[in-house]
Amino acid sequence: MGHKHTKAEILQGALEAAFDNGLSQLTFGRLAKRLGISDRVIVYYFPTKIDLISEVIIALGGGLQETLSDAFSTPANDYLELLRRAWPLLASDEADGAFALFFEANGLAASGTEPYRSLVPNLVEGWIEWLATFVVGTPQNKRVEAETAIALMDGLLLVRQLAGPDAADRAAARLGVT
Repeated sequence: MGHKHTKAEILQGALEAAFDNGLSQLTFGRLAKRLGISDRVIVYYFPTKIDLISEVIIALGGGLQETLSDAFSTPANDYLELLRRAWPLLASDEADGAFALFFEANGLAASGTEPYRSLVPNLVEGWIEWLATFVVGTPQNKRVEAETAIALMDGLLLVRQLAGPDAADRAAARLGVT
């Protein structure tokens, strides 16, 4: 009997395929060919493309949260402190690929393409809720600080993707992040 792939192995392969070719190119057929397995094996673990894309996006977000967890070991006073802690970890070659996929998913969501239109707002809401746990203050204040941090962080990261690291670093310095 041949090697049986686990769900985790297939998900890892899907993540690698997305990093190499983008989310829009991730299909059962392409993934099966890449992994050298039948697409039926993929469908066993991920019955629909929505299931596969959802798991990839969740894994992507989880990896980014893991990257940031060390930066938030103590509560921050405001959005600027959150940004100062996060920027050195996010403004890196290692994180660029993850944000390229995140911005691709954002674009697909903004254009109304499913499953992104349904998934991405939930992902962003999850990030706001997660980041708010690292801010001191009332629940309302925590949320506003997290929303502001994410808005500025995503803006800086988009500039990094499209205009380059130097432009993003200059903007971050102007904001007092670096």
